[in-house]
Amino acid sequence: MQSSPTPNTLRALIEPLIHQHGGWVNAHAHADRAFTLDTHMLEIYCTQTLERKWDAVDTMKRNSSVDDYYRRFCQTIELMIMQGVTAMCSFVDIDPAAGDRAIRGALRARELYRDDITVLYANQTLKGVIDPDARAWFDRGAEMVDIIGALPKRDERDFGRGAEALDIVLGVAKAMNKMVHAHVDQFNDAHEYETEQLCNKTVEHGMQGRVVAIHGISIAAHAKQYRLRLYEKMRDSGVMTIACPMAWIDTPRSEFVGPAHNALTPIDELIPAGVTVAIGTDNISDAMVPFCEGEMWRELSLLAAGCRYTDFDELVRIATDNGRRALGLSLLNASAPVTAP
Repeated sequence: MQSSPTPNTLRALIEPLIHQHGGWVNAHAHADRAFTLDTHMLEIYCTQTLERKWDAVDTMKRNSSVDDYYRRFCQTIELMIMQGVTAMCSFVDIDPAAGDRAIRGALRARELYRDDITVLYANQTLKGVIDPDARAWFDRGAEMVDIIGALPKRDERDFGRGAEALDIVLGVAKAMNKMVHAHVDQFNDAHEYETEQLCNKTVEHGMQGRVVAIHGISIAAHAKQYRLRLYEKMRDSGVMTIACPMAWIDTPRSEFVGPAHNALTPIDELIPAGVTVAIGTDNISDAMVPFCEGEMWRELSLLAAGCRYTDFDELVRIATDNGRRALGLSLLNASAPVTAP
């Protein structure tokens, strides 16, 4: 980094470099539920665990029309453009509650802004992929998105078949030549080993370099010896990760004894170990993350401060180049975004 007069703020130092690198990349969002916060949604946030929220938002999803989803996607995409985001990926609920209404609204919104920003979509699997009805919607949704999404915890919780869920997701993604983005290790709990499982399954299915682990909060709860082994496995399997700081900084305290750490993806260890790290907003102003307003700088600054990470060149890469890599946009053979019907 070239020497220059000291700026008044770190933002004044870093953000111009982000724009020089092609602009922000929001590698993970849930725009279909963005800006749905009301008194009912706030009550869900205050009273329900994350796992219960997976179903508690069903009423909102069922009551949302294609036009409702279209407006949410437009509002989110416009918010990103205003900040200088040039590429983003949003998960989209395609399941028995949302049907295909959310993805239809999403594709309409993408068409409207196609000259201003690159938008990719992944199918959220809040209902899992083992239940026959959920599997039918997963198969249908996989055809309509750019990236295959996964939430193995749902099928592990309901059926004890999280590994099988990853087999299904990775098998479909490989057959379709699409990347996989999987929500893993979300509970800040040393009893979770989902990132390791994802690495093992990535190698088993020959998907090295095509798989991204989203969140990875529980990694930091493990002992250092395990963490170092995991980082090596992530590097060797080419599994990347996306940090969404605002989404997990409110993780409830527990009485588990473990290493002192914040509820953040441990980028201070992942990056030196050779793991690619990108950043996303996750949910915006909804029942999952009501305090997140979709501001990219807030996400990056929280991540840097929480991990006490001061390699500014790497922070710029997290916000830009690494995001494109995690979305497959840097791959010469990356599939073009799905077009609206």
